[in-house]
Amino acid sequence: MTAGKKFGTFGGVFTPSILTILGVIMYLRMGWVVGNAGLVGTILIVLVAHIISVSTGLSISSIATDKKVGAGGVYYVLSRSLGLPIGGALGITLFVATALSIALYMVGFAEIFNEFIGYGYSLNDAGEKVATGNMLNTYRITGSIGLLILTIIAFISTSVAIKSQYIILTAILLSLVSIFFGSGLESIAVAETAADVANTVTPEKAGFAAIFAIFFPAVTGFTAGVAMSGDLKDPKKAIPVG
Repeated sequence: MTAGKKFGTFGGVFTPSILTILGVIMYLRMGWVVGNAGLVGTILIVLVAHIISVSTGLSISSIATDKKVGAGGVYYVLSRSLGLPIGGALGITLFVATALSIALYMVGFAEIFNEFIGYGYSLNDAGEKVATGNMLNTYRITGSIGLLILTIIAFISTSVAIKSQYIILTAILLSLVSIFFGSGLESIAVAETAADVANTVTPEKAGFAAIFAIFFPAVTGFTAGVAMSGDLKDPKKAIPVG
């Protein structure tokens, strides 16, 4: 166990957390949130969600600096602060939530990756990509393959999984740069397409609670860093700072 605790603040806490926060919700659903809630509503949703997550993060940081933190992440913190019965009950919930979040991320990955490689799509006469067949099955296949690859990496070594995060982090940073320095002509083309859609389609907007529920998983990513508590050199320092 001692040999496994070798990760610091950046690799063991900050990187897993930021990769989970800047994930599928931000890339695939942020535009949907703005479109349904509006700019003011979106800012309100972001503020409320961050108040909840920051308060929780500060609570975990306080407990981490006050008690010994071992392997188990959030479950360990809960069981040692609230007692084993409550910690066990919440631990089951955390297990189910983690499983569902993994499914969420894999479906989001499959949705983008399939369109990128053209799997399940064909070109129409105008040269545009059009979905063909049952897209759910293509998502299941791609997501299952992706999950298998991640499982293999995790079984090989935690160190390999941590190092692979840096590649993903670099890709995310490059994507953010491309967003801020993208071509103005492309923005105009997207705006014209959006205007055409708005003139022909008038979908019913979702309610505030539904929009908040869809966005909120984007701000729960800090628990990914806490989950690495058993592999950190100094959890008391790494968790609050990371």
